[in-house]
Amino acid sequence: MEMRKNIGTKERVFRLMVAEVLFLGAFFWTATMWSIVLALIASVFLVTALIGFCPLYTVLRIDWSKDNASFTGKSLIGTSLFLLIILFGGGYASHFLTKKLFVEDFNTMNAFYKQTLFETGQEKRVESIKNYDALVSSFAQFQEKYATYRPFALRGDTEFVGDLDTVAILISGLRTEIESGNLKNAHLTLEKIRPITQEMFKRNGFSMLSIALVDFHDLMEQVLDPANAKDAVGVISAYPQANIALQTVEEIANDGEIQAIRANLEAIFKLAQEKNIEALPAKASELKSSFVKVYLVRG
Repeated sequence: MEMRKNIGTKERVFRLMVAEVLFLGAFFWTATMWSIVLALIASVFLVTALIGFCPLYTVLRIDWSKDNASFTGKSLIGTSLFLLIILFGGGYASHFLTKKLFVEDFNTMNAFYKQTLFETGQEKRVESIKNYDALVSSFAQFQEKYATYRPFALRGDTEFVGDLDTVAILISGLRTEIESGNLKNAHLTLEKIRPITQEMFKRNGFSMLSIALVDFHDLMEQVLDPANAKDAVGVISAYPQANIALQTVEEIANDGEIQAIRANLEAIFKLAQEKNIEALPAKASELKSSFVKVYLVRG
């Protein structure tokens, strides 16, 4: 006996769309229990869409099968293309965005790492303790998130969790040295972290330029804010860290577009030194534009 359909054509298409979105969420955006839950719900939407029958509708005495318009050749092709766009376009976008978010999360944590590395290298005890505490907290959040959830770009990396554990051990073991003022040894230990994270990104096909650009962006904004406010002292204060971050970018790539960023950064710094505050906002806009031009294409 043939099963009586109780879902109309339009709803079946809608259920296919929902199933695709949920499968994308389960595969790219969630982990552990949530991934399983989304996949199960997506399976229900998919199966009911394919067979045209929903058991829950039978219980609730709902029958929308009258909305059973037939597809013309063009509408069938159009609907199929639309569903394929959601599936493959959504998959590509999810892969791209989850990778980007991972880099941003890493750079948020890495900013405290680099600041702690810098302060211990300068043997500034008070600043080292402050930034070390921030590093411990931010790395713990980073590790907690990515120990269970893995972006698709890192899903095949069998060494990833072990690398996070190694970095966690190195960071946690520094508290006594930093608080006691043994900053030289702490600095040397912190130096061991950089090659671990760099190797992690390289073996997973991440663009080191992209990572460096995101890192530079945050420090560049600390230059742009006082420049737009015509604050020469603020620009001079923020320049050294932005300069170091841009040097990292230049070590990876130093073509004409990167050189334009450097020229604009140096021009802002020179204007601030000369106390030519009226020209700062315009030059800040030029720096922003030169950065965006590179980041949109290569970041």
